[in-house]
Amino acid sequence: MTALSVNVNKIAVLRNSRGGAEPDVVRAAAACLDAGAHGITVHPRPDARHIRADDVYALAALTAARGVEFNLEGNPFAPPRAGYPGFLALCEQVRPAQATLVPDSDAQLTSDHGFDFTRDGARLRPLVDALKALGCRVSLFADAHGDKAQRASIAEAASIGADRVELYTGPYAEAFEGGSSEAMLARFAEAARIAQTAGLGVNAGHDLSQANLEAFLSAVPGVLEVSIGHALISEALYAGLPATVHAYVAIVDRGLGAKRA
Repeated sequence: MTALSVNVNKIAVLRNSRGGAEPDVVRAAAACLDAGAHGITVHPRPDARHIRADDVYALAALTAARGVEFNLEGNPFAPPRAGYPGFLALCEQVRPAQATLVPDSDAQLTSDHGFDFTRDGARLRPLVDALKALGCRVSLFADAHGDKAQRASIAEAASIGADRVELYTGPYAEAFEGGSSEAMLARFAEAARIAQTAGLGVNAGHDLSQANLEAFLSAVPGVLEVSIGHALISEALYAGLPATVHAYVAIVDRGLGAKRA
């Protein structure tokens, strides 16, 4: 079965736009778990544009109490600053079940590309080792939409020490919206098989939605986890948070991708 991890960053964006404590990120995360989500994801940025360090601590306590996965995303190369101790320091403090490393910068509105494993491998390896020593499963953000060489390089994540890769699905979502996603799905399926042959688990995330998720899981084998935030929270504005999470759980519970591995 494919697991659903709900990214609650957007709840923090709404809270921060007004100040104060509402909407409550922990309460929203608990509602997602009550509705059947399998875990919670957050991606704290050094500029604290949404999730803050105190949210990370509170959500770690919630997920530990519920016995579910906490997936902490971030750029391990971003230096600490006031209010942000650094990604590795956060992981040391909360010991997330999964640490997902993403090569984003302050200038990026959202994550929009994966690592270049050939270029970044030497810098990533000691960080991956440190995170695994903390007991974290480590996933690396990866591109799958480019040429064959790009997809072949995903196998290098295994030699870096990663347990999984998270396929950046923004290009697939864009192709789906344009009405022509078959070729893109074939690329993602190839990338997943390359990763799995190298001994890596496969996660996926970015711009996945109720509209495009089932097609993705039907075509791409062995997807263990999807991390979904923006679309899910947007859809919840119309249908409500529990109903929206239920709808996503119904899709992933069919487990098409995981069963085809």
